[in-house]
This record gives sequence, C-alpha cells and structure tokens, in this order.
Amino acid sequence: MSRPVGAVTRGTTGHNRLRRCDRWVVAVHGRRLRTAEWPLVVDLGYGASHTTTLELFTRLRRVAPRVEVVGIEIDPARVALAKPYEREGLSFRLGGFELPVDRPPALVRAFNVLRQYPEADAWRYWEVLCGKLAPDGALVEGTCSENGRRAVWVGLSPEGPGTLTFSARFDAFERPSDLADRLPKSLIHRNVPGERIHAFLRDFDHAWAVSAPYGAHGARQRWLAAVRLLAGSWPVCDRPPLGGWRRWRLGELTLPWAAIDPRTGSAP
Repeated sequence: MSRPVGAVTRGTTGHNRLRRCDRWVVAVHGRRLRTAEWPLVVDLGYGASHTTTLELFTRLRRVAPRVEVVGIEIDPARVALAKPYEREGLSFRLGGFELPVDRPPALVRAFNVLRQYPEADAWRYWEVLCGKLAPDGALVEGTCSENGRRAVWVGLSPEGPGTLTFSARFDAFERPSDLADRLPKSLIHRNVPGERIHAFLRDFDHAWAVSAPYGAHGARQRWLAAVRLLAGSWPVCDRPPLGGWRRWRLGELTLPWAAIDPRTGSAP
C-alpha cells in the first residue's frame, strides 16, 4: 500500500461532537442515501476515537439501512484502536485524501481536518475529494468547537462548493459572528472588511441586535426573527431540506456558497 496522502492532525473528538452535522446530513441527504442501492459513506479523519464515526453510522442506518460507513484515518495507531468496534456495514481503514475504498462514495464527511492545513491546500483537497465522489455524491467539510455547540460546514458536490451552513446552540454565542472562529479554512482568513463573508456576518449581527425584543420569548424566537430579517438582504435558504422554519429553529442557517464565495470579488 502506498503512503496515505495528508498529514496527521490533532485528532481531538468526543461524544456527540458532530451531532449537528449528522442531523443536517440525515435531513438533506437521507432520502438519496435511502434510495441508493449500496451507498458508501466515508468519515475522513475521524480522530483519536471511533466515537463520531460510530455515531454517524448509527444515525444513518436509521434512515438508510443499507448504508456502509468507512472511517479513514492517517494514523495507524488510531485505526488499530477503532478496529474492535467494526461490525456489519462499519469498518475502519488506514488512509488519507486518496480515499482507499472500493467504489465512489455517495457522501464524504471531513470535519476538523482541513482547518489544520494551509488555505491553498484546503482548496486543493476540496477538488481532490470532489473528484472522487459518485456522480450525485456530496462532500461535507467543516469545523466545530470542542463540544460541538458551534459548527460551520460547506456542502460540496462533484462540481464544487454549493452551500455554507452555520449551526449553534442558542446558549453558545452572544452574537452570530461568534461562529466566525469555526469558519472553514477557505473562509476563516477572509473575515475582514471588504470580503463577502465579513459583510454577511456583520449583517447577521445587525439582524440579531434589531431582533433583541424577541428575546423576551427565548433565544430561539430571536434567532428566527433575525434569520427572517436577514433573508431580506441575503439569499438565505428558506425551503426544505436546506432551510425554512424546521431548520432555523434548530439554530441553523444555510446560504448558497455563491453569496460568500471569496473568488467572486469584494462584498457588494
């Protein structure tokens, strides 16, 4: 076997750290995984514990009983620790961005991996991973806090990035721009005046501040009011499965990637 492509990352993980992303994956991609004949899902860079891969497998099997999940890690010691937890439909393998699997995956989840690479490498590995997907496959790449209460991720297809999702517990931030520290590597250094992502977070903070009176009914009602207000000036996804009341009430907001793509010029 050739040497895995990539570098060993810190590997920090924990129970339910990726629950928010898993919930979104089930809502957005569950139907496609359920109707596929033998869908393969890859959890790339699962870290020092098998926990989040096992949780992903359990959640996906509830909606797609035929799904196969493969956890891939570049550190042989981590793979060895995970092997005893294998079962039918769940396995762990040594590897990296080359994805040592037997068929193109329907979905790849790569969380808290690319954040530890230079920005240019993050863009490049997006292309590498998207090129390995099944024709209608998806890559979900993002970052979350240690306890999983703040998270931001990008939804990609073989054509490239398509969406950006913010997700947080209502007691995990004071204002929406606090989630900026979870931005993916392709955006985190772009959160400066003149960039689209900075303009979006500025406007989200403004909508949050204006919606403060709704806080009397709880943070969820304030979030819902802020998102509705923000949707008047930004193309917030407002219909299922990516948007609408059912997603927003969970502390989620999804935008088309094009709205904040740093490659398309400065903020309007």
